Amino acid sequence: MSANLRASEPEVFEMEIESNKVSRTLQMAFGASLALHVILLAALGMIKFSSQLQVFTTITSEMENDEDPTSYKLDSTTSDQLGSDSDINSFASSQEAAMQISKDPQEQIEQTIAEDLEVPNLPTEELSQPAKADVLASVATTGATEHPGGVEGAVDRLAWEIANSLREKKTLVVWLFDVSPSLSGRRAVIADRVENVYKQLNALNVNSDKALKSAVAVFGERTNILTKDPIDDTAELVKTVHGIKSEASGNENTFAAVTQVARHFQKYRTEMHRDIMIIIVTDEAGSDAPQFLETAIASTKRYGMRCYCVGDAAPFGRETTEAPFTLESGETVIGVMHRGPETLYPETLRLAYWGTNDYELQNMSSGYGPYALTRLCAETNGLYLIASEGRGRNFDPQVMRNYAPDYRPIPMIDREFNDNKAKSVLRDVARLLKVENVPLPRLDFPAENDNVLRVAITEAQKSIVEFEYKINQLKLLLEPGEKDRAKIKDARSKAGFDLAMGRVLALQARSYGYNMMLAEMKSSPRKFEKPGSNQWKLEPSSEINSGATTKKLATKAAEYLKRVIDDHPGTPWQQFAEKEYGIPMGWKWRESHYDPNGGGMGNGKNKPGPKFLEVEDPLTKKKKKVMITDDPKRRDI
Repeated sequence: MSANLRASEPEVFEMEIESNKVSRTLQMAFGASLALHVILLAALGMIKFSSQLQVFTTITSEMENDEDPTSYKLDSTTSDQLGSDSDINSFASSQEAAMQISKDPQEQIEQTIAEDLEVPNLPTEELSQPAKADVLASVATTGATEHPGGVEGAVDRLAWEIANSLREKKTLVVWLFDVSPSLSGRRAVIADRVENVYKQLNALNVNSDKALKSAVAVFGERTNILTKDPIDDTAELVKTVHGIKSEASGNENTFAAVTQVARHFQKYRTEMHRDIMIIIVTDEAGSDAPQFLETAIASTKRYGMRCYCVGDAAPFGRETTEAPFTLESGETVIGVMHRGPETLYPETLRLAYWGTNDYELQNMSSGYGPYALTRLCAETNGLYLIASEGRGRNFDPQVMRNYAPDYRPIPMIDREFNDNKAKSVLRDVARLLKVENVPLPRLDFPAENDNVLRVAITEAQKSIVEFEYKINQLKLLLEPGEKDRAKIKDARSKAGFDLAMGRVLALQARSYGYNMMLAEMKSSPRKFEKPGSNQWKLEPSSEINSGATTKKLATKAAEYLKRVIDDHPGTPWQQFAEKEYGIPMGWKWRESHYDPNGGGMGNGKNKPGPKFLEVEDPLTKKKKKVMITDDPKRRDI
């Protein structure tokens, strides 16, 4: 058996050799197959890379061929200088954002890929598409105000908007004019300017094939659509605007007019697929905002219409302002105009100043249009164009951009107010309470004797009691908001709360200190140091001489006012704070002399005449005059 095994060993060896040959052959075949697959995968990868390279090459080409937005500007050879009074040559943040959105690279990539996939065209015209204004609404809710530089600048800015619209789609522009007599001059300027603007649009070749149509409507007490069907002829448009007659109804139902115009022309949007721009020309805030603002917003947004307004700046923190305007007769008059406020709720306390007036602060511009009209423009992705800032002081629009009013939906605003005590108490106090005058306290006190001095002081204290009570109530209402003051996020509310606290505390420091100075003098009359002195005068002082409570009030007031001045430079809040901060919060006594004769020669021949003091009868509560004398037998008081 072992012989047989030994005899078979060569055969086994040969079989192993053959097996190794087969294994090497299989390995070579597998290696070749693997190499072939690698080459094929690499080739496919190159093909995919080439395809991607082709896609990006296409995108780059399209972006390079985009038109420069600056080409939309009006030709300087055919247009007047943009806004002769213009302070800014840049667009609002909302407009810049909208321009960036229109050129989003990601949007272009998706569009190119969709074209490469050869998706069949769908009948999208039959579908209900969301309006472009609704899509971009979130961009425009905080930057809907621009300062184009007068009426002419506003019309030039509108020309840019119309040109932009025409580049995308046929457009209907509805001019909605206020018929108030104060608007006669502005209507004439716009009519003349519009003719030039429409010629420029034709020169830019964006109004071919009657792409631009126009309509005219007017409003006052009622709305009247002057062109039932849109018109193409520029001359007819200008003639229609020039033919508008003024009406002194006293009411400007602006938002009812916007709603009626939107409904009348909505078929040009839904059936004829035109963009629609409603341009409101007015110089007041509108009388019907509480009733019809939300309706006007809903109607215009439903039909995808953009609203613009050529109007006036709202006065800071006020509903009305005095402004001159020229009537059609050529006469210039000054009237009370309802142009504010610029916010949904009042945010500024109506407080008088101690010992001085605030005439120079009453007509300051807020830098924004009235709340309702500006919100309508913001909600529809339009613009409020300020044609006039008013008679008072104006502020840098770039600075005021940080203090924009809140144009979000009202429930959102209310929720934020309710979540912050500082904001809610400021709103409530500003809405409910006003202190529009400070009584002129008596500052000179006759002191021929202590009794005369005490009577004069008692009467002076009576006149300040009611004012002191009102100021103390304001302080008690505002104080709970101090704990949430640090949680306020927006600069506008911070400035408003700090100014309110600072002013109320300053007025309380003065009134409380005044009373304390009188009370001290009444209980312990001072002695004169100079011969001939017979009168004490109370004068404002930077030093506090009336106790620790007055010092505490004055110190806290100064902290609030100084914070407003330092943190909000170049704003209306700074102006109010500086005026309050500049009035001393302390008092001091100064002795002086007055002539009891009322102008007698004082040579001994003229006897001193009687001196009377008006006091209140404790029984009848009526005022009566009593004579002041040193003779105890003739003393009436």
